[in-house]
Amino acid sequence: MRMNLGAVNLLGADAVGEPGQRRFRLFARSRRGAMLIWIEKEQLSNLALELDRLLAQLTEGRILRTIAEADTSAIGGIGAINQPLAGMPATFPKSPDYELLASGPSGQAVQMILSYDEGRDLLELLAVPVDIMLQADQEPQAVIREDDAVSLLFTQVQAQELSSTITALVASGRPVCPLCHTPLDGGPHACVRQDGHREIVIAAYDEEEDEEE
Repeated sequence: MRMNLGAVNLLGADAVGEPGQRRFRLFARSRRGAMLIWIEKEQLSNLALELDRLLAQLTEGRILRTIAEADTSAIGGIGAINQPLAGMPATFPKSPDYELLASGPSGQAVQMILSYDEGRDLLELLAVPVDIMLQADQEPQAVIREDDAVSLLFTQVQAQELSSTITALVASGRPVCPLCHTPLDGGPHACVRQDGHREIVIAAYDEEEDEEE
């Protein structure tokens, strides 16, 4: 059943599980209900990129410049990216009104559409479940379930905070190859996007990152 949360008063992302086996989730809550989407790390990272791109268009780059200035001022101290992430609040419903498992071997994915409502000056996120049908000797087929989609509205400030949270989550894990996005373990990496012919070596590697995903 399609759900419209309207304007949300809570919007965030976090990860649960042991380092190297973390599961990522996007959560939101409004007066109409609560939403929880389990999502792949790469898609969550792409959402942050799209949020930044849209915010830059809406503010003519002012928000991104503010973030850059904040990161620069944090050099030599503790930047926002190193601060503990709040994660999902304890008051979030254990059984949300809408939950979608779009990560792991579930046979499900999610299509996310980001837009801007100029009349209300709010951003809108539409998440549409997609069933991946696997049959022997056939190409996988995607079935888009528009009737089971969920939509929510949020402010530019909330969008900026969500993007920053996602960026911190992604940065807290193991570094990845910029071409094939395979986690790197600190040694030489034969990139499949380069047919294994070019090795990408991490110039400076923090041993602490090896303990995290």
